Amino acid sequence: MKLLVIMFGSFLLALVGTRVFQGEWNILFSGNFGMAIFLFFTGIAHFRYQKGMAMMIPDFIPAKIFWVYATGFIEIAAGIGLLIPSLRELTAVLLIIFFMLVFVANINSSRKRINLFKADYTGPGMNYLYKERLPMQIILIAWTWFFGIHLN
Repeated sequence: MKLLVIMFGSFLLALVGTRVFQGEWNILFSGNFGMAIFLFFTGIAHFRYQKGMAMMIPDFIPAKIFWVYATGFIEIAAGIGLLIPSLRELTAVLLIIFFMLVFVANINSSRKRINLFKADYTGPGMNYLYKERLPMQIILIAWTWFFGIHLN
């Protein structure tokens, strides 16, 4: 949930910044900026916590470390794509699909009680999935749709 605070905080700072420096509230840019900052932090986490994130990937998928790094790059690239008006809508559509696919890894992680920060099996389990991760995924998808597709 810390990342949602970063996303909302970045959104508010960008909103105030556009008002101060452009003379108007630029909600479209600010919303996409908030998500871009969120994606930058989550993308970087893929390189810092690669072992724990690899544990989250379902067993039938090979080359887990490759996919952890690839999805980290995808998240950073998606953040950049949201800030480029000509790429925003396509990026948002692909990002929503990505969020849905990543949720499968979150289900797997919760079932196995994976602690991605420690790369062990001391995680909070299914309780985390229902109380934190699922609501966060819904917020991320709704945010991406609203700022990346609806307002675009």
